Amino acid sequence: MNPDASTGGSTIPQELLTSSYDYTLPEDLIALRPASPPDSAKLLVYDRKSDSIVHTSFSKFIDYIPENCAIFLNDTRVVKARMFGFKESGGRVEILLNRPLPDDRYSVMIRGRVREGSLILLDGGVTATVLSLREDGSRVVSFTKEGKSLTFDRLVEELESIGHVPLPPYIRRDDDESDDMDYQTLFARKAGAVAAPTASLHFTPEILDRLHREYPVRTLTLHVGAGTFKPVESEEILEHRMHSEYFEIPDDAVELLDSDIDILAVGTTVTRSIEYYARTGKRGGECDIFIHPANEPVRVSHLLTNFHLPKSTLLMLVSAFVGREKAMEIYAEAIEKRYRFYSYGDAMLII
Repeated sequence: MNPDASTGGSTIPQELLTSSYDYTLPEDLIALRPASPPDSAKLLVYDRKSDSIVHTSFSKFIDYIPENCAIFLNDTRVVKARMFGFKESGGRVEILLNRPLPDDRYSVMIRGRVREGSLILLDGGVTATVLSLREDGSRVVSFTKEGKSLTFDRLVEELESIGHVPLPPYIRRDDDESDDMDYQTLFARKAGAVAAPTASLHFTPEILDRLHREYPVRTLTLHVGAGTFKPVESEEILEHRMHSEYFEIPDDAVELLDSDIDILAVGTTVTRSIEYYARTGKRGGECDIFIHPANEPVRVSHLLTNFHLPKSTLLMLVSAFVGREKAMEIYAEAIEKRYRFYSYGDAMLII
């Protein structure tokens, strides 16, 4: 492959072309269920200093963590964000909650044709009213029950009984009771995500206990939105408009981030939160940072992550740590070794 590509009379480095992050994955390597037990998942360890790869299992994860390192986790909790209902005309509708907005309004995605003012009847006596249609395909709705608007906390309570686990679109099956636990981390605390921080799904209580004994461990919160699955559609990655997600970094985490200790980020969501803080000094609000080879990490030293979709911002983030060519080499080797990919799949540690 040529190191550069010519587009419109200009020469663009391969690392800035979306097409350079494409690969072909055999469908049977898309994980439909997690490994059982979780730490039996495969773990690929890439050491940048020695340019070497070790194939092991997640049960050995802590053995590969560098010394003098702090571990950061995302304590967001996935809500049962998928709902099914009917329009007053009788047409079936699917709603995927994306995020809360001010004044008890919500950004959602709706499968099924709706107009402003459409009423959608959900289970449990809950009604969704379509307030506006946005150009990006999302819809703004309000939820009511017995004539009262539902706050986010009340909506989350209702979704526990009427909602479904929002499995990613590439997991082509209906959710079931096992997903209630499988698609939630052991340290999930703050409700708000519509997708799991999947690098954390491999932890067991034993691994987590040992981690706390041997390393400083901190949590932050980033509520993962539906935009995390959106592929980059622009020809050049710098033209991509990054989605934003709400985040919070607590005091004890900031204290470590402001020190000179190395950081191991468990997941891309943790990485983005820390890198946004490192650049802006903001500890909360909307995080819309796009990490890629032309915008490398400045604070996170090491990364634990899963294997991501082709042409995704997540694969580009991984490439920011190791370079695009090396990332694609690692992915090719993982496919050859039959690693399981995506949310319920295996893991990679970059040190």
